[in-house]
Amino acid sequence: MTEPRITVVGSFAVGMTIRTPVMPIFGETLRGSDFDMGPGGKGSNQAVGTARLGARSALVGLIGEDKLGEIAIDLYAQEGIDTTFFRRTAQRPTGVGFIILNPAGENFIILDMAANELLDAAFVDQAEAHIAASAVVMSVLEIPVAAAARAMQLGQRHGVTTILNPAPAAALPPDIFQYIDVLTPNETELRILMGLKPDDPTPTRDLAQQLKARGITTLIVTQGPRGALVFSGDDTFEVPGVAVPVVDTTGAGDAFNSGLAVALAEGRPLRTAVEFGCCAGALACTRLGVIPALATRADVEKLHRQHYA
Repeated sequence: MTEPRITVVGSFAVGMTIRTPVMPIFGETLRGSDFDMGPGGKGSNQAVGTARLGARSALVGLIGEDKLGEIAIDLYAQEGIDTTFFRRTAQRPTGVGFIILNPAGENFIILDMAANELLDAAFVDQAEAHIAASAVVMSVLEIPVAAAARAMQLGQRHGVTTILNPAPAAALPPDIFQYIDVLTPNETELRILMGLKPDDPTPTRDLAQQLKARGITTLIVTQGPRGALVFSGDDTFEVPGVAVPVVDTTGAGDAFNSGLAVALAEGRPLRTAVEFGCCAGALACTRLGVIPALATRADVEKLHRQHYA
């Protein structure tokens, strides 16, 4: 099978992870363990994730002219990511994220996206020909909404499948939805997109129906270990999750989107593509760290055969 081309318009940040026995409260100092520092950022993770699953992946983005930025350069050389439109800037430092994990593998994350915040529509326009030659263009919300929206607009202009992973969730302009072929929030992000509190008790299915009515072709709500809820045209269905021993959930959403994007780029049916994404997301939970946990094509195919066949 020919390797599909996927362009990711997104973010890079260096992730600094530490484990704690319990989550801290304000003013408390805890002893942690298992400190790890490595490449992250949702756009970067998805570029690496799609490349490991067999795509020719390109990343459009910005980093600082600092030591942390060199981590990105080294990673993309190793993973074979096209960095034609991945640039360095002296205006801001490279983005960083601080991740705290509890024994259950749950986390909270604090981000300073720094250089990523300089990404704008004009910068994305430089990559238009690259996007036009892709099977899928993906974006996230760790960059300014205007840049993500432009990626979706350019993709639709050239008949490219557009996927927006609205994470971290932010208010979106109403006109962006017409350019999104596939929107992939989790249950918390879905509520924020609807202007509600993250823990609003309204049933997820009801909120998803309301959001899809804004003009989205396909809405996929990820539900962690419970799989995904899919709304596409007049069709609604659930894809069950894959049970795995959880070590670290960080990056599971990026892995899901990577699997989904590659399968769609290869022309697989939507249900199969969501299953593929669920397998990639599940495997990402079985190892500490994001990049080490992003699965290979062989591992995802094997889990897919075992679980969904």
